[in-house]
Amino acid sequence: MGGKGIRGKVVIEPDYVAGLKDIERFSHIILIYHFHLSKGYSLKVRPFMDDKVHGVFATKAPKRPNPIGLSVARLLRIENRTLYVEDVDIVEGTTLLDIKPFVPKFDKVKTNGRFR
Repeated sequence: MGGKGIRGKVVIEPDYVAGLKDIERFSHIILIYHFHLSKGYSLKVRPFMDDKVHGVFATKAPKRPNPIGLSVARLLRIENRTLYVEDVDIVEGTTLLDIKPFVPKFDKVKTNGRFR
């Protein structure tokens, strides 16, 4: 994970605070965001820490045809309208599009009898 050990916070607009009800039941949340600093894209990229070129959809490269990012972060605590998270790899000031709970039963894929 790119942001292992990195802590951050997500401040929710007051109009959306009611949507946080019961989110503290989850150990992790999925943050969906806009890669606002990414300009343009290429369909073939050489990812960070790789020496081979791959199709952009086989990578987590931020320069994409539709610059949407996804990050799974540990939810540490909630205070008022602020979510404190860990293992976050999002640039400060990034526009958050949505928050979803991470549900291990549904968010892991079982292949050949093993979870991945």
